[in-house]
Amino acid sequence: MKKVTKRQEEVLNFIARYIQVNAYSPTIREIANFFSISVKGAQDHLSALKKKGLVRQEERKPRTIELVNDTEEDLNEYFRSIPILGTVAAGSPTLAIENMDGSIPLHRSLLKDNRDYFALFVRGDSMEEVGIVDGDTAVIEQQNTVNNGEIAVVMLEDSVTLKTFYRESSRIKLKPENSKYSPIYCTNDVRILGKLVYIFRSYR
Repeated sequence: MKKVTKRQEEVLNFIARYIQVNAYSPTIREIANFFSISVKGAQDHLSALKKKGLVRQEERKPRTIELVNDTEEDLNEYFRSIPILGTVAAGSPTLAIENMDGSIPLHRSLLKDNRDYFALFVRGDSMEEVGIVDGDTAVIEQQNTVNNGEIAVVMLEDSVTLKTFYRESSRIKLKPENSKYSPIYCTNDVRILGKLVYIFRSYR
C-alpha cells in the first residue's frame, strides 16, 4: 500500500465500515461529522486517498465512494475481518448470542498482529456518558484480565454486559457510565471476555 497518514487510514477504515453496514458509501459531510473536522478537511483526506489509488468516486455524485482493491488478496492484506458474535448489554445484562452475526472490516494498522478481536452490537444506554449508545458496534480485544477503570465485556452466568471494571478487596464492581443506573457487584470469579478498543456508529 502507498504510504498514508494515520488519519487517512482511519478515514479509509470508516468508509469500509460504513459501506459494510449500509451497502452504500458515506457523504463527505458524514465523514466530516464522524471525525469532527470541516467538510474541506474531509474532502482533502478523500482527495489524498484518491491520488494514492485507494478509493475512487464519481464526480459530483453523492454516495459513490468505492474502495479500490485489485484482488481479494489485496483486501486481506490491508483489512482484518472481525467477527460479530451477537449483542452486549450497556444496561442490564442480557443473553449473549454467541453465534457469528456477520463481520466488520478493520484496517490492520488499527489492530495488534498477535491479538484476537471480536465485535458485539451494543444495546442499552448505561454507558452513554462515555459516548457509547444503543446501536453502536463495540470492538473488543480478547483477554481475560483488565485494569481498573477500563471498559470490559464481562460474562455473568449466561449473560454479558459492557461496563467500567473495578476490582475491589472482596468483590468486583461493574460501573455503568450513566447516573440513572447503579453499579453491579459480583464475586471475584466473573469471567472477563475482553476490553473495549473501538466503538463504531452508523448514521442512518
